[in-house]
Amino acid sequence: MCGIFGYFGSRLAYPLLLNGLRRLEYRGYDSAGLSVLDGGVRTLKAVGKVKNLEALLDTCPLAGSVGIAHTRWATHGVPSTQNAHPHQDCSGKIAVVHNGIIDNYKALRTLLESQGHVFTSDTDTEVVAHLVEEFYEGELEEAVRKAMLELEGTYGLAVVHADEHKIVAARKGSPLVLGIGEGEYFLASDPTAIAEHTRNVIYLDDFNVLTLAEDGYRVTDLTKAPIDPKVEKITWEVEEIERGGFPYFMLKEIYEQPSRILDTCRGRMNPSAGEVYLGGLREVSDRLLKARRIVISSCGTSWHAGLVGEYLIESLAKIPVEVEYSTELVCKEPMLGPEDVFIAVSQSGETADTLAALRLASSRGALTLGIVNVVGSSIARQTDAGAYIHVGPEIGVASTKAFTGHLTAFVLLAVYLGRLRGSLEASQASQILTELAAIPAHIERILERNEDIREIARVYSRSSNFLYLGRGINFPIALEGALKLKEVSYIHAEGIPSAEMKHGPISLVDETMPVLFILSKGDGSTRVLGNMEEIRARKGRIVAIVPEGEERATAYADHLIRVPEVHELLSPFLSVIPLQLLAYHAAEIRGCDVDKPRNLAKAVTVQ
Repeated sequence: MCGIFGYFGSRLAYPLLLNGLRRLEYRGYDSAGLSVLDGGVRTLKAVGKVKNLEALLDTCPLAGSVGIAHTRWATHGVPSTQNAHPHQDCSGKIAVVHNGIIDNYKALRTLLESQGHVFTSDTDTEVVAHLVEEFYEGELEEAVRKAMLELEGTYGLAVVHADEHKIVAARKGSPLVLGIGEGEYFLASDPTAIAEHTRNVIYLDDFNVLTLAEDGYRVTDLTKAPIDPKVEKITWEVEEIERGGFPYFMLKEIYEQPSRILDTCRGRMNPSAGEVYLGGLREVSDRLLKARRIVISSCGTSWHAGLVGEYLIESLAKIPVEVEYSTELVCKEPMLGPEDVFIAVSQSGETADTLAALRLASSRGALTLGIVNVVGSSIARQTDAGAYIHVGPEIGVASTKAFTGHLTAFVLLAVYLGRLRGSLEASQASQILTELAAIPAHIERILERNEDIREIARVYSRSSNFLYLGRGINFPIALEGALKLKEVSYIHAEGIPSAEMKHGPISLVDETMPVLFILSKGDGSTRVLGNMEEIRARKGRIVAIVPEGEERATAYADHLIRVPEVHELLSPFLSVIPLQLLAYHAAEIRGCDVDKPRNLAKAVTVQ
């Protein structure tokens, strides 16, 4: 997993490459490097963040208007200068940057070494440089194409050669996007690095080979057949990928959620009529009407959103729903068929395991839907239908606004299915949608209590462990809150159903163990209060998120966070906001780099 950026044009390349890497640093920050065509291939690499590479360039500037660059998240080999990209061949004429994993690299390396190639890194990527060298006969594009035929696994590649004034790129299972400027081109693994230069982009498909040269760009397939790709427009503003006065992207994105929920809803619902309009599903409505089951597949935070989606769809549309980790679904023989609906959930639309699960579901004949954020992403292109969540670029590694965007999409989907299948009356749908429309204002009220939540985070910021307990539709929020705390503050936290506490986890509770409860006004609230009393009896410290007007918890909780009272099916929107803030403030107080938590990258594009 990493960020790739390339430039072909007439401007000095290295400042543009550096800026592109800064935009992509959230995708990987173990090391960074670049190669520029400057009387040959000149390569500079540095361990750590992009600023370390920038300092190196201050002492060794590069000329040249063609180059490729990379910021790395280590998969093969520890972070080091020798393992940083770009990687080069024996002659030093070829340089390669790569995102993905080459599954057969060991066999290829053994073969190449037997033919006299000398390797200098521990990475899988270096075999690509040596393969291209082995096949090179004066035409870089052809050498890359031949190398692709030998590679097993996933890759997004960009390659340069000292003897050719061009960049050759290719993809299989790892995203690459081309930005088309005025007489210049930009190549990246993410459109966030391109948007400030051009709005015109092409998303490459698997087995596309892209060549950037003096006469422009061309895209071909593995047989050399030309492809005429669709040029699309980036619709969001460059300001959306700036911090805008916030110290971290995570905090900015937490505060963006009210407006982003409105964006997800815009044009899609009529609360007074109890109607939802999802144009992306119109052509598959017949299959949705007849569906016997829905399988939701995703990873991490998106999986938690899927769990909430399960509650929503089963409650409102009365369709059986299963939620699967994509990482596990691909390890078994799932019972999927033409009567099933498969929903892939992902912020980036490029999550490798979810893509693998999607392809498996498609091969079994299931109707495939995508709920993603990034327009033109692989999941969006490979599903039969779906819906974008329209929350704008999410830069913080810890997902926040994409989570509530996914929740919003699931509410709309559940109401749509309920009305389509006749399980939801118009009056019931109207109530849900009317309350959904009020959620942004409720979140604004919670955000006004930011400093109170920061004080609670300060109290527990030196804790080693934390338990998060929720019941019903708020159990997934307990999981999500615990994940956020782990991701950014490095405090160990576990989310469990509140009633399961007595089946083991209660043995952990003593005066040093803080326990966070999520309490709603549903039928299970009395039992959750009983769980709080059990924690209190064992001297555990309690933080409770409760709806306004709920006074019973004051007898047990050390700290209360009050949120507006809403329909229980919509309560996750409000209970998750304090948990996001709690994690953010705990991390900031502990001195963690909130936007770049150790060992994590934004988009997991390798399996």
